[in-house]
Amino acid sequence: MKVETNDPDDMREEYDFTGGARGKYAARFAEGSNVVVLDPDVASLFKDSASVNDALRTLAEIAAKQAKKATG
Repeated sequence: MKVETNDPDDMREEYDFTGGARGKYAARFAEGSNVVVLDPDVASLFKDSASVNDALRTLAEIAAKQAKKATG
């Protein structure tokens, strides 16, 4: 008797990928994604991606103001 698993990542044996093209949409996917992995100590400072984005925007504004002051 075959034991079935309930793992949603398991694929059934009846799928046929012989006509498929590997990586067909990989370039399109890569264009639309920019994943940055934070170190655990940094990630612990933020509750979600929105708070990371807010902090980076604030830092970018400060850096732009400092650069503007430096160039006159």
